[in-house]
Amino acid sequence: MNWKKVGIVISHEYTTRVRKKSFILTTLLTPIGMGLLICVPMLIMLFSGNEQQKVKVIDQSGIVAPYLENSEHTTYVMGTEGETVDLLKDIFNELDYYAIVGISPLDEKGEVSVISYSKEPLNMDLKTSINRAVNKAVENRKLMQYDIQNLDEILADVKTDIKLNSMTLTNDGDAKEDSVEIYMVLSYLMSFLIYMFVFMFGTMVMRSVIDEKSSRVVEVIVSSVKSVELMMGKIIGVALVALTQFFIWIALTLIIVMAVNTIAGPKLMQNMGGVEQIVAMTGEDGNISPADMAAIAQSSGETSDAAGVMKILGQIKDLDWLYIIGCFLIYFLLGYLLYASMFAAIGAAVDNEADTNQLQLPITIPLIIGLFIMLHTFEHPNSALSVWTSIIPWTSPMVMLARIPFGVVPGWQLLLSVFLLLVTFLATAWVSAKIYKIGILTYGKKSSFKDLIKWMKIKD
Repeated sequence: MNWKKVGIVISHEYTTRVRKKSFILTTLLTPIGMGLLICVPMLIMLFSGNEQQKVKVIDQSGIVAPYLENSEHTTYVMGTEGETVDLLKDIFNELDYYAIVGISPLDEKGEVSVISYSKEPLNMDLKTSINRAVNKAVENRKLMQYDIQNLDEILADVKTDIKLNSMTLTNDGDAKEDSVEIYMVLSYLMSFLIYMFVFMFGTMVMRSVIDEKSSRVVEVIVSSVKSVELMMGKIIGVALVALTQFFIWIALTLIIVMAVNTIAGPKLMQNMGGVEQIVAMTGEDGNISPADMAAIAQSSGETSDAAGVMKILGQIKDLDWLYIIGCFLIYFLLGYLLYASMFAAIGAAVDNEADTNQLQLPITIPLIIGLFIMLHTFEHPNSALSVWTSIIPWTSPMVMLARIPFGVVPGWQLLLSVFLLLVTFLATAWVSAKIYKIGILTYGKKSSFKDLIKWMKIKD
């Protein structure tokens, strides 16, 4: 193989694609979308719920009203004597209320029914708050009927909120706090990105081959470049395009997230409350001790939210990002090369994209299987199914990346998986090259699997 000619094909494939308007638009718009996706929850917390809402309550039970506590954005207005739900409902448009809530008298079981009327669907926070207050009022009344002395103190003493502190033992014998939720989100994102990128850029190679074949340009090209060199040049050229786009996406996404965090972050932390306490307890290394974190969490509900955010950010920062990103790039490149070589062979075997559906099936099935097994791997990263499919080359790019954030992959499994993926790519590329060599100059016939097998057996 003449690598100088391969380099020329790579250069042509790369420069042609990065100059396209579609490449420029997707490269710029995708990180904006990803940045917004990351920042939207922060912006929602910052700007949502600013409207004050008044809720009129007609409490015929006489027990619920004391449990309805006003909040920052909700004010409960209790009904006066003579006011009824039906009367207020008829003149609702003349009133300045978000909703009207009616609570029935107590029935023989000591329970009530609750109904609300509003011009728009009741928001979930308000609905949950009212349900909680009504249930608590009824439960406390039933408990009071047992005539237990010091009931409030007993209930306060019994009420418990114990959370599991999950610790992972390292090889050095130390223990570190982990977050399964963060690992699951990271696993899903990386595995899905691998699936999306491999399929997207693999089909890009296939379409490029079909376009050149249908326009007969390939006949001119193969007169000076071997078909194998052309195939490898296309595969590597598109891989470089993918890496370029990937790194630009990372850079722009980080810039957008940092910009939004710089502008909205301080205000958000201030709204949560307790930011001064958190900053004061933050050490020189940027971390907060477990004892200080517990003290913050117990101080108030709002401060607890801020402490929770700080804790999550600290756990994200403590991840081994160099190892994670390195594994992602390795599996992306090898997974792409494996599948792109098969997509290139399919592109050479057909005259138009409509004829590729049947031939693509053996390629897409392993990708989809890997994606489904990845969902199982979230909860069972060390199961036999997860381990073996993270080693089998056709599913390993998705499944192994779902295991890596959990830190449960032994070194020998990782090395074996990468080695098998590399060997499988080389073997697949050799077979695909034989198909590509014959198929690229075959016209006017819809190729079948039988034809592909026959082309594989032809000796060079």
